[in-house]
Amino acid sequence: MPNMSLKKNVMPEQPADVRNKNFLEVALGYTPEQAIDEAKRCLQCKHKPCVGGCPVRINIPAFIAEVAKGEFEAAYQIIAQSSSLPAVCGRVCPQESQCEQKCVRGIKGEPVAIGRLERFVADYHNQNNTELPEKPVSNGRKVAVIGSGPSGLTCAGDLAKKGYDVTIFEALHTAGGVLVYGIPEFRLPKAIVQKEIDGLKALGVKLETNMVIGKTVSIDELMDEFGYEAVFIGSGAGLPRFMNIPGENLNGVYSANEFLTRINLMKAYRDRSKTPIQHGSKVVVVGGGNVAMDAARCAKRLGADVTIVYRRAEKELPARAEEVEHAKEEGIHFNLLTNPIEIKGKDGWVDKITCIRMELSEPDESGRARPVAVPGSEFEIDADCVIMSIGTSPNPLIKSTTEGLETQRWGGIIADEETGKTSREGVYAGGDAVTGAATVILAMGAGKNAAAAIDEYLQNK
Repeated sequence: MPNMSLKKNVMPEQPADVRNKNFLEVALGYTPEQAIDEAKRCLQCKHKPCVGGCPVRINIPAFIAEVAKGEFEAAYQIIAQSSSLPAVCGRVCPQESQCEQKCVRGIKGEPVAIGRLERFVADYHNQNNTELPEKPVSNGRKVAVIGSGPSGLTCAGDLAKKGYDVTIFEALHTAGGVLVYGIPEFRLPKAIVQKEIDGLKALGVKLETNMVIGKTVSIDELMDEFGYEAVFIGSGAGLPRFMNIPGENLNGVYSANEFLTRINLMKAYRDRSKTPIQHGSKVVVVGGGNVAMDAARCAKRLGADVTIVYRRAEKELPARAEEVEHAKEEGIHFNLLTNPIEIKGKDGWVDKITCIRMELSEPDESGRARPVAVPGSEFEIDADCVIMSIGTSPNPLIKSTTEGLETQRWGGIIADEETGKTSREGVYAGGDAVTGAATVILAMGAGKNAAAAIDEYLQNK
């Protein structure tokens, strides 16, 4: 019997006043009974509108139909045909603005919980299937992938399955890119990322860490001296932006990238960590995206009183609604329609942050209401730590060391939207290195498209 409930099955979670003191995963996942019940809410539409909302085109009705029958491994195999990282996407993909937004059940109620079902299926597979994939027969052709984030991992996996000899070059000492340095453990446990990477290694993908492309070795050298016939650039957007206001050079001012890297990659929250992190008592996070929510929630778990400052109103917050709700539940304050204009110090350390009230005017080029300062509305917030989370851009190192690679004025690599092809023959790019900071699933889609284009290019070469 179909489940015609207008509401999704509720996701079990740690209580807010417990989870805001630990780094364990917040969402606990569906039980098999909850997953089957939720899957029965799917109407199995013939025209499959949800698939059109998925950047990697997962056959969503088909995998949900298997869940409804209790055939969880069969459901996983359907997802795996399109997605290399289902356990990751089930946790961090913004389904509410993609596949679930297209769900017919959302017209008169809540859409089917597609993301929660994807997570359940992937977790079931990981818990019950210990076999690693078999290594395909090699076709003898070499491809280099720069960056081990979601676009790089997806591109490498798709090419390895076709028999290519793939090597991933990662600048940090641990693979995973933004999945390990940017997204906190309480949203995405790192053991899940590692399991996905282990699966790629089983396919034959080689991984070289501590390799800064453009410094350790250049793209030109990879192609001219090391025999790589094609290169995919998936190096992300890790260069932080600042507001260029007075006081940003004070001790206690972090970029969100640095703060989260110390927390997530270097485990600075642990008592015996060798990486220092400031345990501020009053922390102000500037920004309203998912990264700002992550930084604020991490600071809260370090014991701080945390305030998020954002220059627009709540409906303009770019963060996922779920992340905003979780932050509120955990006791984080929101000071909206507010913009910093100065950080004041005492003995070289942050002491206060001066802000000004904003009001919304006509939409800007992004389509959101333009924030305008209200004269004479300045006020101060006590703070001993300020975390800037106002965006990132691609690191300029690769473009400055690669002959014939065209880039945007702001640093993004110019690449074909469908194939990832760049101005340099044999070089493809995708993900945040092209678009600027975006979502994991969009980066994966770019990696998938580039892998198909690289395969076609090398087959015809």
